[in-house]
Amino acid sequence: MSNIRFTGTGVAIVTPFTATNNVDYLALERVVEHCIKGKVNYIVVLGTTGESVTLSHSEKIEVINTVVKSTSKRVPIVVGIGGNNTQDVIDGIKTVNFNGIDGILSVVPFYNKPNQKGLYEHYKAISQVSPLPVILYNVPSRTGINMNTDTTLTLAHDFKNLVAIKEASGNMQQIMDLLRDKPAGFDIISGDDSLTFPMIALGASGVISVLANAFPLDFSTMVEEALHGNYPLARKIHNAYLEVMGGLFTEGSPAGVKAIMHEQKLLENVVRLPLTPVSDAHYQKLIAIVSKLK
Repeated sequence: MSNIRFTGTGVAIVTPFTATNNVDYLALERVVEHCIKGKVNYIVVLGTTGESVTLSHSEKIEVINTVVKSTSKRVPIVVGIGGNNTQDVIDGIKTVNFNGIDGILSVVPFYNKPNQKGLYEHYKAISQVSPLPVILYNVPSRTGINMNTDTTLTLAHDFKNLVAIKEASGNMQQIMDLLRDKPAGFDIISGDDSLTFPMIALGASGVISVLANAFPLDFSTMVEEALHGNYPLARKIHNAYLEVMGGLFTEGSPAGVKAIMHEQKLLENVVRLPLTPVSDAHYQKLIAIVSKLK
């Protein structure tokens, strides 16, 4: 099962909301078009950045349908299906309409704090029911548990439809060990915008990005140039956006990127509780940082 579709720049697309806190499907269409015109390689819907945990089941279905329709097969689509109840994740995979969907992103179970054997069995169960390639997602800062190198590599060797990992541990030793020892056909994808350039230099296949929601063309260019070994240009873009990358997470994500996208007139500056928009002071700081890019 090929995973060539999941190289380059994936964007973990935001879910826009109206001022009355409903999903803004027209704005979602604008964001999709903005990202595709910015030459992203694929779109990830219902990820962390999409605030998927605050969406109802019916909203999730409509968000998927809107993205599939708006994308119109111009780029591949990955849908986030994960959770800390393995059976619930399996049931979700069995009931989703995957027409127009090319892959699944599934986060390490959170809150329960399973051991490494539990993580292996969780992804084994997902692998056995998934009709599509699966990207594992390791993000210890959000889940409270790190999927270690041995577990990831064992899964990669044992199940051919587990085709990649979005690695957001921030642990460069772990990342380098994965890149050194991974089997052929299994990709390491950056889960941190700010680590994408050095990870690609070490052998990563690309990124699933937050920043690319707002600046798809520049970030896609950075990734593409890095993948082709043009490190001077890639480094220049990386350094130009480094301060922005940090600012996106200072008061929570996706509040930071939504503030910038509001300034770009792509969507309303609204996130759903328990998240809140960035403070006025940080909003102005973000705009000041972005203004230096021009």
